[in-house]
Order: sequence, then C-alpha cells, then structure tokens
Amino acid sequence: VSPKKVNQIYRILADSTPTPTTELRYSSSFELLVAVILSAQATDVSVNRATAQLYRVANTASGIRKLGLRKLKSHIRTIGLYNTKATNIIRTCRILDDKYGGKVPSTRQELEALPGVGRKTANVVLNTAFGQPTIAVDTHIFRVSNRTGLAPGKTVL
Repeated sequence: VSPKKVNQIYRILADSTPTPTTELRYSSSFELLVAVILSAQATDVSVNRATAQLYRVANTASGIRKLGLRKLKSHIRTIGLYNTKATNIIRTCRILDDKYGGKVPSTRQELEALPGVGRKTANVVLNTAFGQPTIAVDTHIFRVSNRTGLAPGKTVL
C-alpha cells in the first residue's frame, strides 16, 4: 500500500471515528483492567452486564480480594472462561495490592507481568487509562491489516 493510500485510509477512519474509545464501562484504571481481562473471547455487552453488578460490591483490588474467588465467579459466570478469568483477576489483585499499593501500573512490562494480561490487554489499558499511544491488535485487526497491506506481518507483535 502506498503512503498516499495509507493517508487516505487514515483520513476516512479519523473522520468516521474522531475519538475512538472502548465500549467497556469503567470509572477507574482498575475497573478498566478487570473489564479488559474479562473481555477476552466475550462481548463488551456481556462484560458490561457482569461488571455493573460486580463493581457495585467491589471495584478495587482489595475489594475483589475480600469478595473471594467463589463470589467473584458468581458475578462473572455469564462470561466465557470465567473460572480461569476469576483466578487470574484474584491473582492480579493480590499483586496490585502487594506491589503497587492497589494501583494499576502504567508500563507495558509491569502490566504484561500480571496474570491474564497479554499485549492486547496491556495496550488497551495503556492507551485508554493512561493516554499512551498504543494500538490494541486482535486477530481481526491483524487479519484486516495484512489483507489491506497496511501493516503486513507474521504475528501481532
């Protein structure tokens, strides 16, 4: 794809969505992190439904730890892979409390070290919560980027 075509595509995207953002509902970087962990192989609608109930009773790392694994699972059971996600969220909350004073770290390396957090989740949190210039690339974005020639590559990394 020529640089001229890339600019044309960029302009079309920028005009159609001038301020892109996530459809996940959150009110803190912690809530965003949990929602993005839950969003893997799930719809934003299902995540928003589950987190609306969850965040009423626990919306901090210590709050979710106090809730415990069993009760956390009951709040997110409508989301696919909820057993694994609940375990990862509890482990992540423990690390956030013990290592970061309950706060969400703002570097890729620190985020990717958290259970259940990969490159895509880290990029969403870095961009949306901390305003860093990152792009979350999932399999769909990767496939379209390759097909159009915008960003050919073998892996999303």
